[in-house]
Amino acid sequence: MLKIFDKYILKSFLQPLLATFFVVLFVLVMQALWLAFDEIAGKGIDIFFILKFLGYLALMLTPTALPIGILLSSIMALGDLAENYEFAAIKSAGVSLKRIIRPLIILTFFLSALNFIFLNNVYPWATLKQKNLYLNMKKKKPALAMVPGVFNTDIPGYSLKFEEKYGDEENLLKNVQIADLSGARGKIKVITAEKGIISTEEGSKYMTLTLENGHYYEDHVKNIMTPEARAKMSFSNATFETYTINIDISSFNDEDTLDEEQIKEHQGMLSITQLDSISKSKKIAYDEYVGNISNDFYILMSAKKLYKYPDSIHDKNLKSEILDNFDLKNRSIVLDQSLENLKRAKDRNLNQKKSFKDRRKLLNLYDYEFYYRISFSLACLVLFFIGAPLGSIIRKGGFGLPMIIAITVFVIYFFISKLGENLSEESAISATLGSWLSTLVLFPFGILLTRRAAKGMGIFNIDAVFDNIQKFFGKFTKITSN
Repeated sequence: MLKIFDKYILKSFLQPLLATFFVVLFVLVMQALWLAFDEIAGKGIDIFFILKFLGYLALMLTPTALPIGILLSSIMALGDLAENYEFAAIKSAGVSLKRIIRPLIILTFFLSALNFIFLNNVYPWATLKQKNLYLNMKKKKPALAMVPGVFNTDIPGYSLKFEEKYGDEENLLKNVQIADLSGARGKIKVITAEKGIISTEEGSKYMTLTLENGHYYEDHVKNIMTPEARAKMSFSNATFETYTINIDISSFNDEDTLDEEQIKEHQGMLSITQLDSISKSKKIAYDEYVGNISNDFYILMSAKKLYKYPDSIHDKNLKSEILDNFDLKNRSIVLDQSLENLKRAKDRNLNQKKSFKDRRKLLNLYDYEFYYRISFSLACLVLFFIGAPLGSIIRKGGFGLPMIIAITVFVIYFFISKLGENLSEESAISATLGSWLSTLVLFPFGILLTRRAAKGMGIFNIDAVFDNIQKFFGKFTKITSN
């Protein structure tokens, strides 16, 4: 009988788990795509690379969607059993809550281990591919769109304006004006023409712009010249019947650069073994950096000249207050030099403050990521021990109330995780504590809820609260009557 029930409860758990997992994963992917849409839209990127980008995003967000799915499905499965009084019937047969959810606990352990393997192997690879692809998409120039009546500055080294675009292929331009900016010396070369023809061979990296019946003007200036000297320099102009310009447009259609991998040591791109190895090597470099700063400060403050003299060579006439051994003029000189040394040391430390904090933050992020991979793998188990007793207590199945509770619990978990990350990044707490903070906070609540659900109790006893309030005010009533 119990084996049949185990299969039944596993089925009632797995069905909403798969549904909620894919729904949450889809929502997270669409949200990430929406945030990145402004950076990659309008750049003529092939649909193949968009699909690759979405695939890498899905793999990156899978470890996040799995704990949410487990939390929601545990609330729904247990809530549905309690709502249909199946839970009460099983308990009346002498089966405890621990025995009822035992197959679900075993499955959640398996999913936690699977999540850890995914975080340690697939997630770093997907992060490496996605971040580099996104960076290359952002750097890619927008698709070449020729708009009449405005200066088109998308073409590298040129500013192009025309009145009208016509023809079957819309490659004919009317009243063209081009400013050649390739010399990086301003608008010193201007070409105007009555007609322009755009032609590009398939697969070519160059666009040919043929101008007809135009005028050419160029100022002859040098890089370093005063405005008066520029005004006296000569210029050249000419008219032409045909003038051809070849423009390099490889940056608009070169898809090979999108697969380049420029960033490889981001903490999200490394496995646990790599995180540990790189963190240790960077800590050695960081210790050397801090040691060099302290040695430079030691030398700057002339601290090496301070050493203890034997008592036998002390001058008895010297006063214990150092400044009292100098006259007024020399005392002023000593104070001025001391203040100048302190000012130089202070300015030096302020200049090195940002570099020092950035290096420390980087080390904290590597350490945080190392421990967070482990703690987040156990999030499946922690959230299950919160969701399962909550489902049996609220006695409500379906996607209504369980969805609201699941979102609320996970938002709390996510908020505490981000708080721990920010605190550990700023060295307010250790990276180990920051990575385990959300688990340490929510795990006791899971134990408390499981114990109350096993005893058939609610989340809290409202009658007991009112009884205590009544007793508290009853004391004042007795005192008044006496």
